[in-house]
Order: sequence, then C-alpha cells, then structure tokens
Amino acid sequence: MSRTEAGTPPNPKGSERFLEEKASATVRGSQPDIKAGIEAIREVQRTLPPRPGVYRMQDARGDVLYVGKARALKNRVANYLQVERLPQRLKRMVAQTRSMTIVTTNSEAEALLLEAQLIKRFRPPYNVLLRDDKSFPFILLRGDNDFPRIMKHRGARRAKGNYYGPFASAGSVNTTINALQKLFLLRSCTDSFFSRRDRPCLLYQIKRCSAPCVGRIDKDGYDELVRQAKDFLAGKSSAVQQEIESQMAKAAENLDFETAAMLRDRLRAATFIQGSQAINAQGVGDADVFAMAEKGGQIGVQAFFIRGGQNWGHRAFFPRHTDGLTQEEVFSAFLAQFYEEVPPARTILVDRELPDFELLTEAFTAAAERKVEISVPQRGDRRRLIEQASRNAIEALERRLAESGTQAKIWREMAEFLDLPEIPQRVEVYDNSHIQGANAVGAMVVAGPEGFIKNQYRKFNIKQAQTNDDFAMMREVMNRRFARAMKDDPERETSGKDDAVWPDLVLIDGGKGQLSSVMDTLEELGIEDVAVVGIAKGPHHGREGREVFHFPDGREKMLPTNSPVLFHLQRLRDEVHRYVIGAHRAKRSRSIQASPLDDIPGIGPARKRALLLHFGTAGKVRAAALDDLRRVPGVSDSVARQIYDFYHPAR
Repeated sequence: MSRTEAGTPPNPKGSERFLEEKASATVRGSQPDIKAGIEAIREVQRTLPPRPGVYRMQDARGDVLYVGKARALKNRVANYLQVERLPQRLKRMVAQTRSMTIVTTNSEAEALLLEAQLIKRFRPPYNVLLRDDKSFPFILLRGDNDFPRIMKHRGARRAKGNYYGPFASAGSVNTTINALQKLFLLRSCTDSFFSRRDRPCLLYQIKRCSAPCVGRIDKDGYDELVRQAKDFLAGKSSAVQQEIESQMAKAAENLDFETAAMLRDRLRAATFIQGSQAINAQGVGDADVFAMAEKGGQIGVQAFFIRGGQNWGHRAFFPRHTDGLTQEEVFSAFLAQFYEEVPPARTILVDRELPDFELLTEAFTAAAERKVEISVPQRGDRRRLIEQASRNAIEALERRLAESGTQAKIWREMAEFLDLPEIPQRVEVYDNSHIQGANAVGAMVVAGPEGFIKNQYRKFNIKQAQTNDDFAMMREVMNRRFARAMKDDPERETSGKDDAVWPDLVLIDGGKGQLSSVMDTLEELGIEDVAVVGIAKGPHHGREGREVFHFPDGREKMLPTNSPVLFHLQRLRDEVHRYVIGAHRAKRSRSIQASPLDDIPGIGPARKRALLLHFGTAGKVRAAALDDLRRVPGVSDSVARQIYDFYHPAR
C-alpha cells in the first residue's frame, strides 16, 4: 500500500455521539460550510490517481466523518463535488469536511478489507456501524504441549493449535467444552498446574479428564483421544460415535464393565452435544447463515454459525447509521465489518442477492487464504436454514423495537423525575470501595439510552485520600475526572478523548455528604451546569425500593417501590457497585501477593527469589547484616550494600 495525507491527521478516539449530533445540527444547505467542504475535497481530488484505495473524510478537528473505498479514487471522490445530486445526509458530511486522508491499495478487494478495519477503528458517524463489536469466543485445542489442552479462546489467534468457532456466546463455548471433556477426557488445566501435579485433580474423579499429568493415560492413548476430538469438531461425529460404540461393545464382551460404563458415559455426552442443536444443519458442513429484516426504520441481521454440520449458536445484530441506504448496501457493509476479525466459513449463505457478491467473495477468499463461496440458496436444507434465519431476524427485530420503546419511555420518565431539561445521552455513575481506607478505588460507569457503554468505564486508584474518608475519596475522583475534561475541552465543543466527553447527568452513590463533596469540587473547578443527583438507601437500609434521591438544592425525592424508573436507577447503581468492588478486590489481591522486597531499587524477580530462599522471609532480609547479604548467591557486594542501605538509611 501507499499513503497520501492531506490536512490535519484524524483523532482515532473521536466521540461518535458528538459527531452524530454535530452532523444533524449542521444547517442544511449552508453555503459557507458547503463551499469550504467542496474546496477541501476538490484540493485533494486534483492529485488523486485512478487507482483503488480508501479515503477518510475529516472535520476541522481531524475527527473522522466517513471511511469509503473505491475502485478508482479519483472518480469516486469526484462524486462528492456534485452536491446537488447528493442526499441530504451526504450534504451535511461534505459541509463538515475540511481534510481527507488517502490510502491507495493494490486491488478493490484489498480496499474493502482496509475499509472495514478503519471503520472499526474510527467508528465514523456517517458509516454503517456494526454495533456489537465484541470478539467471538473459539475453542482452542493447543498444540504446544505433548498433552494438548482444550480451552476457550478470545482475541488474536497466535497460539499454536487448532481453533474451532466462532461460537455465538461464551455460554455456548463453556457448555460445549464441558461436554467435550466428558466425551474425550481432555485436560483443561494450565501448563503450570499440569506440571506440578502429583495426584489426579477433581476433574479426574468426576470423569472429565484422563489425568495425563500423573500418568493415568500414556501419550499414545491421549493422542487417540485428541484425534477423536478433532474428528468430532471437524464434523465426523457419526464416525466417532460408531468407534466409541464398538469399543464399548468389545469391553462388555471382555467383561470389562468399568471401561464399558465409562464409554457409555462418553456416548451420552456425544448425544447431548448433538441433541442440543436447535437447528438441523446436517449435510451443510461449515457455513455462516445470514438473514436481514427491516421494520420501523431499523435493521436487524440474524446469524447462525454452522461448523461440521453442528449449530454453534446464533446471534442478532443491529447495524447503526443506516438512514438513506438500501438494505443491500447495509448488508454488504455489515458482512465486510463482521469478517474483519472473524475468519469466514467456507460457505456464506445469505437471503438476498448483493450487488458486490464478486468483490466480497474475492476479499474473503484473500483474507481466509482459501476459497470462500457466497450464495443465496433456493431449495433444500440450505434454503430451510435461510428461512429459519429470516424468521429469527424478524422476531429479534420486533423484540428490540419493543424493548427500545419501553427503554425510551423509562428514560423520558427518568428525565422528568430528575428534573432534567431533556433525555440524557450520557449518564455517569460513581462509587468508591475500600477497607478502612486500604486499597481504595473509585469507579465510573457510563450508560446511555442504548445501554451501558463499557469501553468508557474508568477506575481511579485513590492516591491522596488514603484515610477512611469517603467524602475525600469522592472529591479526589471528581477532581481528577472533571479537571481532565476541563483541560481537554473547556468549551465542550468536541469530545476528542473519552475523558473529555461531558456527561448530561452524574449519579453519585451516596447521600447528602457525598453529594456536597461533589458539588464543592465542581464549584472549585467552575462547573455549574452539570446535573448531579445522589442516590442513597432510605431509613430502612435493608429494604430495596426505599432509595432516597438527593438534589443539590436540598430536595429529596422517592419513587414508588414498583416504579420502572426506580428499577432502572437501581440497575445503574448496582452496575457501579459491581465494577468498583471487582476493581477493589483485584487491587487487594495484588497487594496481598506483593512483597516488601519489591520496593528495593534494582531487585528483580531472580534476586528476590534468591533472598527469600536464603533467609526465608522478607523480615529476615530486613534484619540481615551486610556480611550475611553478601553470602546470598547472585547478590554482589554493591547490591548487598544497596539492600542494606535501603533498610538502614541512617547508617
């Protein structure tokens, strides 16, 4: 690839919500904005080659507005200069454009793959976005040990071994792994745990492991189990079952009833895996099945994952920023982003013809380094799969619309109850956790009308308020949070970084004291227009539903115990409880495992281990004489003097 840049470089952490709001707020047909945008695009278009590539449009601050691909960059970008032919949505985008970044590629297929990567990275407001961007779980049969381990895996597939997936959820992976352990008795423990065993663990006792760690099975026998597992996961389940059945019959003939009973249990596990398939996919092999539904201006896509004729789960997706686009355009953009990280199956079944079938096929084949086929089945088992996916897509979209309507009503009522001028788009909830001031941690969770925004959660290690003072801890958290926001964006014009995104509502887990601490901190920073509410338990602390809401002007409000708004606010508070307690426990666990020797400059793990082996405890290291320190293997005279001086600075 080659790269040509024009204008200010983009900020990859731009706020998607802010850009959406700014886009919709642009005055339609505003001549100065349109002229400036056209001029910026024309300046870049003059030097563009007629080659395939990817272009990024950026606003005055460098935030990415749109990422597009082209077979011929010069011709594609020129279309934006014909403003009168553009839909209103793209006119707003042109009006905001002040610079462009161009990347040329060797082919249009390569441009398609790069476009998907950049969309996921920048999440521009004018691109179709795949909202559910969580990584998919896989089953990994590791191959870097003589006795391979079966495990759940997420993320980059760098470890040596065989990967099977994707699965729709972590729950479906865990269920399958449990059944596979019963079926093939493969180990799931870590290598360090495996190497330290001198007797079988509990998994062996409950017949979910063959205990290769202590020699209850030899390498050849374990390799046979691994072979059967690979065959089963590759779709040869019938052959594996027949093999186990013959082994069971032979064991019964030899009156080895214990072995026969174990093989019977393994057969039952195989039957469980196949019986749990809600979709009949026999004969399909490896395939991903997609169907789209549209209703009320929203689009939903249902995906089934079929591997080796087995259903490995299904998931519904709801792409965003689809206004003004055809269903086929949205579908193509969805597929390109979906397979940006997930390896494509050999067969991709869709419910409609797409205009860029050939381009998608070429791109996916290049990414997978093997042939990938995209097709619209017309009859047979594959057609029945598409029809089932279509029904599920319609039902999932209808459920989402119903839930969205309910959630929108709850957010409207919440805004009215909390005296907010409009429905908040960003709610931040704060709490802190500690034990007598030790390992103190503050936390912020973020929520919007579409749910929790987990990639913007934040933990605060309390540094100054180390006493048992909740008010001081909350003041420190607020000061760090909003001082950073004031520094990054004092005018609240943009949201270039997560810390600079201004909330519409701040919820504090606490009563009058915590609320007063927060208000004092905001006043010191000169912030007067952020809505702040404290949520505290009522007079009967043990009873849910008696929460009291404290306002800065001294008012207190309560909601009926069966109010949906109350349940919603409790859920926000419970989420920050969960997050901050987890952060506190993790910090406390690290402090328990920490050693006083960690504070000595120049003492690494090897020397710390040598000191502890020689003296037994860190306290004895502290009390040791200089000559005793010099006798420790691996500790030189200078290091011994450094350790001694650390504990005896006066000498």
